[in-house]
Amino acid sequence: MDSNRASQEQDQDPEQEDPEGFPGLLSAEETDNSSQIEEDTDHNYYTSKTYSPSDPMSKDLWVNIDQMDKEKVKIHGILSNTHRQAARVNLSFDFPFYGHFLREITVATGGFIYTGDVVHRMLTATQYIAPLMANFDPSVSRNSTVIYFDNGTALVVQWDHVHLQDNYNLGSFTFQATLHNTGRIVFAYKEIPIEVSQISSVNHPVKVGLSDAFVVVHKIQQIPNVRRRTIYEYHRVELTKTKITNSTAVEMMPLPTCLQFTSCSACISSQINFNCSWCHRLNRCSSGFDRHRQDWVDNSCPDETKDKMCDIIDTTYLYPFTTTIVAKTTSRSKEATAGRDTASTSHPPTSVPTEGKLILCFAFVMPADAVDRMPGTHPLHTGLILGILLVMLIMVAGVLVTVYIYHHPTSAASLFLIERRPSRWPAMKFRRGSGHPAYAEVEPVGQEKEGFIESEQC
Repeated sequence: MDSNRASQEQDQDPEQEDPEGFPGLLSAEETDNSSQIEEDTDHNYYTSKTYSPSDPMSKDLWVNIDQMDKEKVKIHGILSNTHRQAARVNLSFDFPFYGHFLREITVATGGFIYTGDVVHRMLTATQYIAPLMANFDPSVSRNSTVIYFDNGTALVVQWDHVHLQDNYNLGSFTFQATLHNTGRIVFAYKEIPIEVSQISSVNHPVKVGLSDAFVVVHKIQQIPNVRRRTIYEYHRVELTKTKITNSTAVEMMPLPTCLQFTSCSACISSQINFNCSWCHRLNRCSSGFDRHRQDWVDNSCPDETKDKMCDIIDTTYLYPFTTTIVAKTTSRSKEATAGRDTASTSHPPTSVPTEGKLILCFAFVMPADAVDRMPGTHPLHTGLILGILLVMLIMVAGVLVTVYIYHHPTSAASLFLIERRPSRWPAMKFRRGSGHPAYAEVEPVGQEKEGFIESEQC
């Protein structure tokens, strides 16, 4: 991704070194010592800090490629000479992204890194790390390169002197993204000739931030042995574009997620931003919204009774067979209700969850002898009236659910229906004419590009 940060190298302070001896790659502890740090912004999964050009940290977070080990610095020959191309890069460490550990990422010419397992042509839609996603074309200039290097604890990807294909005269952009094995992500900007908000998004999306999604596989009954994948975005971090200028930097620190808990007791007693639930069938802790969503649903984890003792698995299920009509609630809503009952022992979330909550409860309870106590009422007429009222309640509930799902496509109720009727509801189905630019993968799946050009200069 291309991001807006430009710094004058001649005025730069001497680079600091991390424990591995690589300048510019500061530890998380070192980055907290600045006196001019903007307040943390909570994004549920990450917190972000933006450093202005006058802040010394904005210069310290820039990694000087010239001072790196030449054997580890790679200039990707194909990406540096093509447009809308992407190439896979294997990591030498486990990189935590939204709580999931990645060992492979996909670098795109358009100023971003794709993090999904399923490589498709619409990489700009979701599952990205985007310092500055835009319509960059390294092939228009001989000075444009896409560089990366991996020192064992961090990966740095730099888009160096790249130009916008549809507005070459604006000048070149130079920026980088650094992925640390702790999950920390740094966007550093050296050259941003114009305001990011002024970059045209007609031919290519313009984004700065993070995104993740889960994949749902549907069987196609008409075609045996053929499955369709639907990618559904469950969270996005959108950084303020107006703050991306020359010599700025953004640091994002991961927050705890349910996936980090490996036992039932730790899961259900966790006090983080999410309502964590333990699934006994999978032996997994989750909020229900992560890349394992399909496993979570296929194993009926949302329907499991939340047993606070954890040593007894209660598989009793309650079905709405009484005269009380209760609409199915989402897993998030159930957990939120339970959270309110135990508010004295849990901390409130620091931000509002992005997933929608839906709780519809229509109670219509009438004792069996109520009809006999109603004077002048014939049992047949009473049954007819009850039937009409029941139909009206169902119709009203259907209308309310439809309106809610239309305005909250990321709610668990929407996901429940999408997984069963995918063609009827809004989701990210990447087909022709979807409005997203198409990216072609440089190498086949699982292969690493050979014959990289050794870097001699930035």
